[in-house]
Amino acid sequence: MRSVRLFLDTEFTAFTRPRLMSFALVAETGEALYLERSEGWTIEDCSGFVREAVLPLLGPPEARAVADGDTLTVLKSDFQQVKVRLAEIDAPEKRQPFGTRSRQSLAALCLEKRAEVRVVDVDRYKRIVGRVHCGGVDANAAQVRRGMAWVYERYATDAALPELQDEARAAKRGLWVDPAPVPPWEWRKR
Repeated sequence: MRSVRLFLDTEFTAFTRPRLMSFALVAETGEALYLERSEGWTIEDCSGFVREAVLPLLGPPEARAVADGDTLTVLKSDFQQVKVRLAEIDAPEKRQPFGTRSRQSLAALCLEKRAEVRVVDVDRYKRIVGRVHCGGVDANAAQVRRGMAWVYERYATDAALPELQDEARAAKRGLWVDPAPVPPWEWRKR
């Protein structure tokens, strides 16, 4: 069996979807088995071979950025970036006490790991709202268990989440070290 390497050259900008600049399959001998170049394809512009045979090899969706303790960006295998709001929880705002720690916690759980998203809704900001598993870990529950987010009772349907929050509060984990932490939905009203 021959060993083959896959090379992709992509260009990312802040305002456009990633563009594939070149694609090559190279044998271990250095022989180019297949090569495509462009002035900057979007995925739709790629040949059928690249779209159907190669892109699936790039793997499953992956968490690429974390905005705060309950919002991350997932890069799908077709290079589309999707902002995902973790369902049923609400994390401290960035400038709120524990806001930075909550973001760091979600980053440790998810950043550059396989992300499986079960879509629950789409919010008014057009973000997907969902239950997220990163590397097999339920990120929504983990944030609550670690004391890095509140259960968003207004939207919560998972009966286990309030129990996890009670455990975190009793153990004074995360934001629960504060004797009277202010929930983000109240913080935003200020």
